Amino acid sequence: MSLKIEHGLFNLDFTDYHAILGIPVDAEVKEIRKRYLSIARRLHPDSIKAESEADRQRAAEFLSKLVNPTYEKLSQEKNYTEYCLLVRLKGQQALKQQDTVVLTSDAARRLAAAPDIENAYKTALKQLAEKQYQLLDQTLELTGQISELNLVYLMRKESRSEAVSQARSGAAPGTAARTPTATPTAAPSPPPTRESLVASYLRRAQEFETKQDYPRAILELRDALKIDPSNSTCHSRLGVIYFKTNQATMAKIHFNKALELNPQDEVALEGKRRLESPNGKGAPTSRPDAGGGKSASRGRSDSKGGGLFGLFGNKKK
Repeated sequence: MSLKIEHGLFNLDFTDYHAILGIPVDAEVKEIRKRYLSIARRLHPDSIKAESEADRQRAAEFLSKLVNPTYEKLSQEKNYTEYCLLVRLKGQQALKQQDTVVLTSDAARRLAAAPDIENAYKTALKQLAEKQYQLLDQTLELTGQISELNLVYLMRKESRSEAVSQARSGAAPGTAARTPTATPTAAPSPPPTRESLVASYLRRAQEFETKQDYPRAILELRDALKIDPSNSTCHSRLGVIYFKTNQATMAKIHFNKALELNPQDEVALEGKRRLESPNGKGAPTSRPDAGGGKSASRGRSDSKGGGLFGLFGNKKK
């Protein structure tokens, strides 16, 4: 069974975890956990015994492929913080591209015109969420409609320059509550910046690259590009990995994109040279700096292979 959803935020190359759980984008920690447990009970095999075989199969897939991975994502503090920022960035992106946004549900169209956006949003979402996992043959459609509500809500909030509050209790789902003390409360940490998020994806991608786990490295870099599509370092690193895995066409696409964004990108320049050289071996591998910017290896050579290409060795055999 295909679990593809093509409405709302899902149309922006984004997984709308709030929609999967049927919760508002400003849901508090307790609300997220409570909703997850409610859905998990509903989809548990013991709760589905009396239903049709088709519904039992749907329930198992929804629980294992949608609901559990969603809660796992939101229950990790680091992932949750990053995700909250991504949600707002997607709202900003949608507002800039509002002429291309097509609403397919009546609920989303009504929300787009509602004078009281807060009450209209919560009411419409609650009505859909009540049916979301009760009617299993309609779960994906209802999830898409909830995502459309989330999209409209984010766009309207951004149009008013109003930030959507996230995790208002100050802790990620699954994080144990701390005992209050008499000491003054420290100021909350500022939310991560776009640059710091991209840098974290680059670091993880490079860790996977060193282990030759190229598929996971590619996923990290593609996630980074969802945040900052104009980051030349991400494109050049993708070019490197595609070069190493003998995917010359994809490598060339990303090297060219990196050079379009930054004509001085050393990794992309060397990558193109290697691609165009019939006897070229290896792949460009200079390290991105902490902000995902220029190479930190400028002017240095590596004892394993020299310059940009020696750090992680040659193409995968």
